[in-house]
Amino acid sequence: MAADVASHVNRGTLHLIFENPASAVAEPVLQCVQIKPLAGQQGAAERFRIVLSDIDNFVQCMLATQVSHFVHEGKLRKGCFVRMKSFQANEVKGKKILIVLGLEVLEELGECDKLGEPKTLEVKAEDAKPQSTTIASNGFYGIKPQENAMQQPLPSRSTQSHSGHATIYPIEALSPYAHKWTIKARCTSKSEIKTWHNKNGEGRLFTVNLLDESGEIRATAFKDQCDAFFNIFQEGGVYYISAPCRVQLAKKQFSNLNNDYELTFETGTVVEKAEEQSGVPQVRFNFTSISDLQTVEKDSTIDVIGILKEVGDTSQIVSKTTNKPYDKRELTLVDNTNFSVRLTIWGNTATNFEVMLESVIAFKGVRVSDFGGRSLSLLSSGSMNVNPDIDESHRLKGWYEAQGKDGTFASHASMDSMGAAGGRGDPLKTILQVKEENLGMSETPDYFTTKATIIYIKQENFAYPACLSPDCNKKVVEEEPGQWMCAKCEKSHPRPDYRYIMSMNVSDHTGQIWLNCFDDVGRMIMGMSADQLNELKENSDKACEDAFQNSNCTTWLFKCRAKMDNFQDQQR
Repeated sequence: MAADVASHVNRGTLHLIFENPASAVAEPVLQCVQIKPLAGQQGAAERFRIVLSDIDNFVQCMLATQVSHFVHEGKLRKGCFVRMKSFQANEVKGKKILIVLGLEVLEELGECDKLGEPKTLEVKAEDAKPQSTTIASNGFYGIKPQENAMQQPLPSRSTQSHSGHATIYPIEALSPYAHKWTIKARCTSKSEIKTWHNKNGEGRLFTVNLLDESGEIRATAFKDQCDAFFNIFQEGGVYYISAPCRVQLAKKQFSNLNNDYELTFETGTVVEKAEEQSGVPQVRFNFTSISDLQTVEKDSTIDVIGILKEVGDTSQIVSKTTNKPYDKRELTLVDNTNFSVRLTIWGNTATNFEVMLESVIAFKGVRVSDFGGRSLSLLSSGSMNVNPDIDESHRLKGWYEAQGKDGTFASHASMDSMGAAGGRGDPLKTILQVKEENLGMSETPDYFTTKATIIYIKQENFAYPACLSPDCNKKVVEEEPGQWMCAKCEKSHPRPDYRYIMSMNVSDHTGQIWLNCFDDVGRMIMGMSADQLNELKENSDKACEDAFQNSNCTTWLFKCRAKMDNFQDQQR
C-alpha cells in the first residue's frame, strides 16, 4: 500500500524547487507530515504552518489564508497527500520555506505514516540567499540565477527577477524578522492626506492598502515620505516596494485588513511603479452575507455585497469631538438571503454618490454597528466597487432579476423586535448545544439564537382564523356563512384575518430541532401573508405546496424562547 502511494510522490522535487526551479515539476505531489497553528493577534484569522515531504527531503511551509479552509474542513491532515497548485519559494534568515498559495488535497490517496526518512534541505554557505521563484500551475515567475554569478560574494538580495528587481517576497511572508525584501503589489485603496497637531508638533500622513496573490497589508507614509510617495501611488496601480521599510504589529482600530502586520515607509524605502501591471489581483473580498450580520460582533470590520434597493438624501452631522461637519448618506442593500441592511457612506463618497438603483455594490471595509439591530458604516480606509466583474456579483444580479426584485426582505431591526427574545443579547447556540444544555427544561424560559436551515414545514394547520379587531388576534369561529364570531370581543365579523402558527423542522451541522413560529416570522419565511397563502390553498393545492417548497432549504437566524409547557397533562 505504502509503495503504491509513494509512486505518486514527486521525489527530489523540493531540492529542484530551490536549486533548479526550471527543472521542477509544475504541480508536485507531496506528503503532509505535520500541521501546527501559528500564534496571531486576537481576532485575526487563524493561520497554519505545515511540513511537506517528497520522501527525500522535507520543508517548512506557511499556508496562505485563502487555503486555510482545507484545515478547518478536516481535509488537510497529517499523513495526507497534496498537489501543489501555486506556491512561492523563499529563504528567510537562512531557512528555506514555501508559501503555499493554492493546493489540492488528493483524498483518493488516503493517509499513511511518514514515507521514508526525509531530511531537511541543506542551505549551502555560498548559497545563503533567497531564490526568486513563484511557481503556479501556469508556469514560473522569475528566472534562474546566472551560472557565472557565483564568482564573487553576493548580498542577500543578489538573485534578480525578470524585472531587474530583487527577490519578490509574498506579502504573507513579511514579518519584523524579514529585513531585505521587495514586494510587488497593487494599491487597492489610497487615503487623502491627513494632518494632526498636538503638543509634540504637527505632521501629515496618508495610507495605502497593498494586495498581492498571497494577501493584503496596510502601509503608512508620514511627513517626508508622505510628500515623496503621495503622487506616486494611484489606486489600481501596481508597484514595487523595497526595504528598508518597518514591519510592525497592525493597529486593528485603523485597519480593515486581515493581516497581523502593517508597514511604515522609512527614509530609505523605495517605491517604483511596475512596468508590468498584470499578474496581480485587482481586489480581494471576504464577503459576509446580510443574514449573517447578527452573528458578527459589534465594531467588527467586514466586506459586504448587495443590490442597491434605496438611496437616502445627503445630510450633515457635527462631530462631538472635533465640532467639524460631516456629510453622510444612507443606503439600503439586499441580498439573496432575503435580508436588508442600512449602510452609511461619508464625505465625498456620500456627496458624489450617483449609482443607479438595483446596481450591485461590493463594499470592502465596513464597520458593523448594533444600532437598529445591525447597521453598517463605510470606513475611510474602505472602498466601494459598483457592478464588479466577480462571480458573487453575477450570481446576485441573476438572483435579483429572476426572483429578488419582487421579494420581501427582513431586517435585523425586525429580528430584534420579534417575540419575547427581542432586545436581548441572546447567545448564539448550535442545535447540539441547545440539546446538551437542556435549554427550556427549567421553570424559567431560556433565550438563544441559532442559525439553521428549514428542511420541513408542516402544511396542516399552518394558520388560524383570527379576529379582525385591533390588538385582539383571538381565534374566531364560523357560526354560519359570512359570520365569524369572536368570543373575547363578542363581535361578529364577515371574514377572519388568517395568522400564521407554523411548526417547522430546522437543521444545522450539529442536528435538527422543531420550532414553532407566529405571524411576523411566518410572513418573512413564506414571503406572503397567511391570508394570501390560505387563498392559494383554496384555489390550488399545487400552488400552495410550491410556496412551502420555495421556503424549504432557506437559512435564517432564529431568535428563540424555550420553555417547558403542559398540554393535556403532558409536558412538551
